[in-house]
Amino acid sequence: MPALPLDEAGKYVAAAYIVFAVLPVVYVAILGAKLARIEGELAKLLELTDDERSAR
Repeated sequence: MPALPLDEAGKYVAAAYIVFAVLPVVYVAILGAKLARIEGELAKLLELTDDERSAR
């Protein structure tokens, strides 16, 4: 005998699939935001070094 009748367990299974489908999307979004921030900081650093070279 299953812990839940199959007609009730279906919604929990669907919820579990949705959670496991959303988690990688959230993870990739967080990584993308970090990458964008790092690229912005790198661009600032490159600009500073270019300004310093042109001042010499």
